[in-house]
Parts: sequence; structure tokens; C-alpha cells
Amino acid sequence: MRIRSSVFACFCLILEVLGIALFLRGFFPVPIKSSFSSKSKLSDVPPEPFTGRSLNSSKVPDALFKRVVIVLIDALREDFVFGPNGRKYMPYIRHLVERGSTHSFVAKARPPTVTMPRIKALTTGSIPGFIDVVMNLNSPALLEDNLIWQAKAAGKRMVFYGDDTWVKLFPKHFMEYDGTTSFFVSDYTEVDNNVTRHLDSTLKRDDWDILILHYLGLDHIGHISGPHSSLIQPKLMEMDDILKKIHGSLILKEAEGALPYLLVLCGDHGMSETGSHGGSSEHEVNTPLVLISPAFKKKVGMEKPSTVEQVDLTPTLALGLGLPISQNSVGRLIQPVVDEASLRDQLRFLHLNGHQLSYLLKDSMPAYEKEEGYEQFRVAEKSHGNWVKLVVEGNTSEVLTNMGKKVFKQYLEALRAMSEALSKQLGKYDIYSMVVGMVLVFQLLLLLLLAMPEALSSASEVDLPVSSALLSLPFYLLCLLLSSVHVLVCTSAESSCYFCSLSWGLVFGAVALSSALLCILVSMAARRGAKPPGKSPSHGGVSGGWSLSELDILLLVGTAGHTLSLSASSFVEEEHQVWYFLLNTLCLVVFQDVCRKYFRERRANFGSLEDEDYILPSNEGDAVASPLADLGVMDAGSEKWLALATPPLTLACCRLLRSLNQTGVQWAHLPDLGHWLNSFEHKMVLSLFAALSLALIYFLVQRRCSWVSKIALALGLLGVYSYRAAVGNVVFPWQHGGGNMSKGTVEARFVYVFVLGILFTGSKDLLRSQVITADARLKSRGLWEIYSGVVLLVALLFRAHNLPVLCCCLLVQTLMAQFIWKKLHYDAAQTTIMHYWFGQAFFYFQGNSNSIATVDISVGFVGLESYVEAPAFFLTALSTYAGPLLWAAHLVCYLSSEKRSSVAVGHGCYCLALLRSVPAAAYVVLVTALRYHLFIWSVFSPKLLYESMHTLLTVAICLFFTTMEQSRRP
Repeated sequence: MRIRSSVFACFCLILEVLGIALFLRGFFPVPIKSSFSSKSKLSDVPPEPFTGRSLNSSKVPDALFKRVVIVLIDALREDFVFGPNGRKYMPYIRHLVERGSTHSFVAKARPPTVTMPRIKALTTGSIPGFIDVVMNLNSPALLEDNLIWQAKAAGKRMVFYGDDTWVKLFPKHFMEYDGTTSFFVSDYTEVDNNVTRHLDSTLKRDDWDILILHYLGLDHIGHISGPHSSLIQPKLMEMDDILKKIHGSLILKEAEGALPYLLVLCGDHGMSETGSHGGSSEHEVNTPLVLISPAFKKKVGMEKPSTVEQVDLTPTLALGLGLPISQNSVGRLIQPVVDEASLRDQLRFLHLNGHQLSYLLKDSMPAYEKEEGYEQFRVAEKSHGNWVKLVVEGNTSEVLTNMGKKVFKQYLEALRAMSEALSKQLGKYDIYSMVVGMVLVFQLLLLLLLAMPEALSSASEVDLPVSSALLSLPFYLLCLLLSSVHVLVCTSAESSCYFCSLSWGLVFGAVALSSALLCILVSMAARRGAKPPGKSPSHGGVSGGWSLSELDILLLVGTAGHTLSLSASSFVEEEHQVWYFLLNTLCLVVFQDVCRKYFRERRANFGSLEDEDYILPSNEGDAVASPLADLGVMDAGSEKWLALATPPLTLACCRLLRSLNQTGVQWAHLPDLGHWLNSFEHKMVLSLFAALSLALIYFLVQRRCSWVSKIALALGLLGVYSYRAAVGNVVFPWQHGGGNMSKGTVEARFVYVFVLGILFTGSKDLLRSQVITADARLKSRGLWEIYSGVVLLVALLFRAHNLPVLCCCLLVQTLMAQFIWKKLHYDAAQTTIMHYWFGQAFFYFQGNSNSIATVDISVGFVGLESYVEAPAFFLTALSTYAGPLLWAAHLVCYLSSEKRSSVAVGHGCYCLALLRSVPAAAYVVLVTALRYHLFIWSVFSPKLLYESMHTLLTVAICLFFTTMEQSRRP
């Protein structure tokens, strides 16, 4: 069966997406959970390890606190309280930390450091996985055992104000609540005022036991302007005043002889040096935890806070309130909190915590009895029973006290060991689903590699032996064999597998597909080996086999080298360095090709216009639509020097963009040009840069549009600058004061109107060329207008200091297209790989990295007054992948303007599919091999999410490629 290479590439990519989805379903594990379906109850609490008749032996010790107020400040970094600026930012809390009745800790949050997983960790004591990042956009109700449910079951009256994620996770748990959306990050005042406005009336009342306040303003400031913004100090001082008010009210209401109160100050996660979060840097995982209560001894000076796990707060609050510990909690009691209790109560608290951890250990590890922590707990429990027996018998000797302290230390060591063992076991991997997805992806990669000579031939067709494969005996034997393996695995697997839960129809379809692919691979490999030398389809249509130039070798070796670099975590963290190196090397090789063409190959027809195919269409017909043409510099001599200048100019642009945004993990905190431009004293410089960038963007793009689109583009870019001025990033020349800055909603919507207008105009021209008349020039203009609309939208979403990135992207595209790809006669495969390399590099030039922390979610609310899920997700994804998207869109426009566009488009689509399949197959194999290593959760898991999104983007581009391809061969 012969099919076009573009259709074949789309088919492979779609199946690859399914394989990656199945792999991700198995890779992101099911969190550790107890086998008990019901939640913990007070009746389930084990007795003290003594069989006597003590009346209190089967009860939880009395509560330590009557009231608890939890003030959670989103994105509160540890150094904002305990650092050198702590006295300036939060003077009252810092005074309490140094001289008050407090306990201070640095609470470490596990990645992913985003809000919803962290709230789950604080309330359940479990460690959420990276799959919760996706669920963070739409938080479902939390059904597993948690502190909030336990408090409600015990009759505790709870009040909540703040982030509505709590309301979604715990519906009908609060007797009073007022939620605020956490995703509209442009607002950092109303989100906090909405919480504080309830505070005075609530503190005067006595009808609540637990008050939870979740403030969002600090997090939003971080997303907008970073941790060193001038807005940080006023916001932290506002939080300090609120804590002072709450603390003063609790002191006034404290009754003599009653149980004391507990005021908890904490953060759900920290804030990176760029103001975002989600990764595993120290500033993102280190959060302050300050416990304030008259039950604690007063401090005599500043002490270095000790480190605890964030999940340790869950059992501490549960025992402090007299509640059972959540079944799935992996946390351990924060021991200083119970220092003032009696030794018997302290041991009882530790015993309850150890009992809960030991049962969770049994459910999650088959060989739990061999775990060091479990053995230590059993020894401590036995010693505890002997100690309790002596206490009940009335022994009060000093030996008893020393024995109790020894038991206390044994419990602490056992809790530490069991908690660490459970934390390392992040979840249970679905290995079967991972293997099935990996096999499918790997089969598709081999299929693409075997079909490469045919797909890149002048015919641009692939001959797939589908009929012979489906009618062969090995196909049916493989189906039977794989079906037997499936039944064997699903009947013998100890844990549930997602693939086993599918219907037999879907499973048999997957089995038949895998068997057919394997038979096709064998047939194609045998056919390829049987062909005599020199008869295979040639690269570029030249007979006699493939001839590789220096550029071909670089493209092949570079792509393979990048794939190999994914096997090292440091290369994944600093992947941008690989792309920067490859891009610089590519420019040098291209420069060598230019020198060879213009100086070593002195062709008689050099510089003539007879054989040149100009790729930038204009409204005037066959005239050259290059910005340089209208300046009168497009003669043969100047063209030579402009071609020579293009690679060095590209190198200069890349070097400038490298300095604009520091990215990666290890050096992301270093200052860069972007920080310098965004500082208040350099606002005029940023304004000038932004204005010049927008003017050059218009100059580079407008030549490819109709006059209607030109006017819309000019007004749209003016609207972009007005939007940035409205939000305070840049200033107009006539502005002398700060004034009242708006949110820029009207200005952004003004730009959206012109974006939609340009896209509509381009789509209309494209549709006319495809349906009504076969006008290649009209089709080309429609594509370029759609591309211009995307450029305008990206200009609106990019921050002001990133507009030079967009400007350089368009400049490099124009110069390379005009003087390199066409003049040096690079074929579609070479051009596609270069577009892919440039797109990958520009992804990092934007400031992105393989950490979730660099995703700028604030762009999802440009022009919106409230959180709307669909446009917010679309705008955030578009801004994140703007670099690869613009280069892929330019590739579509470029190849569609070729004389033999059908062949060029087919080659481009096939090369894109192959470029995405090579790292995807290598990556799933690598991650499967490293699945038991803990570090992959902070390094490889975010990369998997990025790669899966990038693969989806490639599928969309290839589908668009295919629709643009002519139905018949030229």
C-alpha cells in the first residue's frame, strides 16, 4: 500500500501520542494509600502497649489546643521570615520568632511545588505526584482520609476564607467560607482584601474552633514581577499586620485555665528567583513554619530553625486537636510541640503516630517486616509496654524516668526511619502500561527509520506491506502470543494495571496493531536488505545512493547527540546549553557553505534571477517581497555580502538572547539583562527597546499581508504597547508620573479584535485558494496572514523585555529564508531540521526551562477579568511554546511556497515526525530504566510533561501540513 509521506507521518505521530499517553498513565504512579476504604475513627485507635486495666489506655490523650488559626500565605519563602530582610518585611512575626512563645521550622515541600498538591500534602500528610499538576487546574473533591474530614467528624466548627481550591477539595466541610480564584494572577490586592474583610467579625465570635486563611497576593506578585519586586515588602508588611491582629485577638480571648490556642503561619510552597514555582529549587521547596502558642516556652534569642517535612504538620495538628491521624499520612510528629506534655502523653503521641505509619508500611511494602523502621517500632512498643506497666504499678524511681527517655528516643528513630521509607516509595508504578506504551513508541520509531529513504525520495511516498503483513501466519501467531501474555500478566499482577482494566475490544485492537507493526517492520527490513546497492531511493532525488555533506552530518550527529544527552539529569536540567551549542555550530557550518558558494564556486549564472525562486510573496505579483528589496540593495554584489553577513548576524542575535533570560536550574538565579530592564530605574530603556522591537516586527511581517491586514497589524502592535503601558511595564513619552495603572483589559481586548480580524482574512484567502480557485499566490498570502496573526497574538502575550526575542526570531527567519535556504538550495529535510533546532533554542531564549516553575501562568489572564479555564489554558500554552510554534508555522509557509510544494510539505511533515519520535522513544526507555530513582521526580517528570505537550503541538502542525498538501502529485 503506497501512501503519501505526510499522511504516513501523521499516522505515526497520532499513534505515538497514544503510546506516550499510555506510558504516562503508567509512569505517574498511584499515590501510597492505605488498603482500608473507610477513614480513621477514634474507635480504631490502638490501646497503649500494656494489657492492664488503665481506663485511658485506649483513648487519644486530651487535646493540647482549643482553637487553631492557620494562616497560609501562598508562595511564602523561608528567607522572607528567617532571612536578613525578615525584620524589615515581617517585624512582628520576627520578634515573636526571636522572643515569643513560638517554635520555628523550615518546612520542606516536595515537588511539584504548586498549590493544590501542597494543600493535599498539608491536610492528608501524603506526598502527591506530578499528575496533580494537571489536576491543579480543576481540583476535584478530596475523598481520601484527611485532617479536615477528621475535624468535621469530631464536631469541630471550621471557617475558611481564601483560595477556592480548599472549597473544591473539601465541599460542605466548612460552616462558613468565602473562596477566591487563585488563577487570576493579575490581581494581588482584591484577593487578599476578600479574606481580610471577614477577619474583624470572625475574631469577635466564639462559634468556631478552626479558622483557615489562605492569602494569595504574594504569589501573584511573584508571578507578575518576581521575588525582588518593590511590591514584595508592602505585601509582607500587610500580612505581618494581619498576623499581629489575629495574635492580639487570641491573647485577649484567652481564658485562665482553659486550653491554649495555636496560631500557625506557613506557606504552601516557595518562590523561585523568577517569581514562579513548581520545581525543586531551594527557594521553591523551603517554606517557613511558625507555631505560636502560650503553651510553648518563651525564646531568649534567635535560634536557627530546624528542618521538618511539610507533611509533618498533619499528624502534629491531628494529635494536638485530639483527632486520629489520617491513614495515608507519611509525616511524623513535630516533637517540640508536645514538649510541655507529660512523658506518658508524649510517648502515647509517638506510639499513635508509629502505629499509623506501621500499618501504612504494611500496605505499601511486601517485605515490610525487614524494614529497619518497622523493627525499631516493635522494639520501642515493647519497651513502652514495660514502662507503662511500671507506671501503673506506681514506680517513681529515676530509673523509670531514664527508661522513658530511652523509649522516647527509640520511637523518634523508628518514626524517622518509617517516614523516610514511605517517602522514598512515592507510589506504585503501572509497569505493564509503561512497557506497552514504550513498545508502541519504539515500533513507530523503527517504522519511521526504515521508511526514511522512500519518504524523502522525489516521489515522497511510502510503500507499506500492510496486506502481506495482515495475511501472514506470523501475524496471527503474534496476536495469540500477545493475548496470552496479556491474560497472564493481568491474572498474576499483584496491583491493578490500567491496561488490564480496558475492554477486550480495545486490548485486542492494541494487540493486533502491535503485531501488525512488528510484521510490517520485518517485511520492510527484509525488503531493504534484499535491494541491490545503488537502487534505493536517493536523497533529494539524485540517483546512486545518499551523499552526505558536512551540514547533513552535523544535523544527524547533533540530533542524535541531543537524544543521548537526555540520559543525564544534569543535561536535562541545563538542556538549553545543548541547543545553544548546536545552534552556534550550525551557524558556522552554514557560513562555510556560504563562503564555498560565493567564493569557491564561481558559476557563470551566479546572481542571475532566472533560476531563483523567491519565497516571500507580495501583492504585486512576481516582485520580490523582501524588506531589503525596497531599499535597493538586492543586486548581486550586495546579495553576496548580505548572505555572508546572515550567519554572523544570527550568532549575534543568539548571543544577545542568551543574556536576556537566565534559564535552567543551576544558574537561573544569576542576574540577566531581563532583570536589569525590568528594574524601575530602567523603565525608559525598556520602553525604548519595546517600541523599537514592535516597529521592527511590523516591518518584517507586514510585507506578506494584504493592505487590510497591514492596517490591522499596525493598530494591533500599537495596542500591544498600550497594554504594556496600562499595566505599568513601559511608559509613553508624554507620561511624567506613575498615575493609576489599569489592568489593561480594554487594551488587550482591543488587540484580540485585530488578531481575530487578521486570522479571519488569512483563513478566507486560504479557503478560497483550496476550494474555489487553485491560486498558489492567494494560498501563500493566506498562510502568511495567519502567521502574522499568530505573531501579533504572541507579541501581546510576551512580557515587554521578551519582545526582542520575538523580533530576533522574525529577523533570523527572514534572513535565513531570503539568503540561505533558497540561495544554497537546501532541501526540505535540511530546512525542516534547521527549523526544529531554531524552535527548540527559542523555547529557551524565552526564559523557559525543563522546570514547571518557568511556566508564566500570568499570560493566561491577559484581557480577562476573571478566571476562565479554556482561554487561560490556551494562552498559557501558546506563550510557553511560542518559539517552536512560530518556527513550525514559518516552516509551513516556507515549504508551501516551494515550486514542488507537495513534495516539500511531505518531506517536512515526515522529518518533523521523525525528529519528535527519536527523543520520545529514547526518553520512555530511559525513564523506564530509572523509574526507581527518586531524583527523576524533580528532573525527568517535568520534562516528560513538556515533551508530551510538544508532541501534541507537532501533531497539530503535521495535520495542518497534510491539509495544505496537494491531492495529486505535481
